[in-house]
Amino acid sequence: MRCAIAAVLVGLASLAGAHDGHHDAWFKSLTSSGGASCCDGSDALRLEDPHWDIKDGHYRVFLDGKWMDVPDDRVVQAPNIVGPAFVWPGVSAGDDEGGGGGEPYIRCFLPGAGA
Repeated sequence: MRCAIAAVLVGLASLAGAHDGHHDAWFKSLTSSGGASCCDGSDALRLEDPHWDIKDGHYRVFLDGKWMDVPDDRVVQAPNIVGPAFVWPGVSAGDDEGGGGGEPYIRCFLPGAGA
């Protein structure tokens, strides 16, 4: 379900598309340092350098027009073999009574190579 929700968020995002399909098995193997599966690269957003950085010793990403801090347990510790940074966004379940969508959050973040 989280992957499907993230796919919707990815469709609405204004950043570059995800991976090229040549590293599918590698993307599927990625997990955050907290142990959460990142799903696969199809629901990841490729981030160009101006859309991610480090502030006060923590990663942050620019999504939907605002900076979001990346929780430390959402950072992928595997070496980045493709180069650019990727983020796997998600949307919380939200309020059932209000009928509105939930809040965006970061499921996984893979820093760019050389970070």
